[in-house]
Amino acid sequence: MEFKLSDHAEKRIRQRKIKLEWIAAALDNPDNIENDADDPILLHALKLIPEKGFKRLRVVYNETKHPWIIITAYFE
Repeated sequence: MEFKLSDHAEKRIRQRKIKLEWIAAALDNPDNIENDADDPILLHALKLIPEKGFKRLRVVYNETKHPWIIITAYFE
């Protein structure tokens, strides 16, 4: 899946040591997708990441843009 990082997402994934390949995996093959509670154009892709002890990665993105825009990503 083709995606672009927002400035906020770029800063946060660097701080949180989240690999781009994990974000791609969450978008390509999510375990679950949820709607955003506040913004109807945003979605949340959820993916368990084995390399992080099966922590769940949440990737918040806007699929109405091409390429998709990653808003933020974090482990729960």
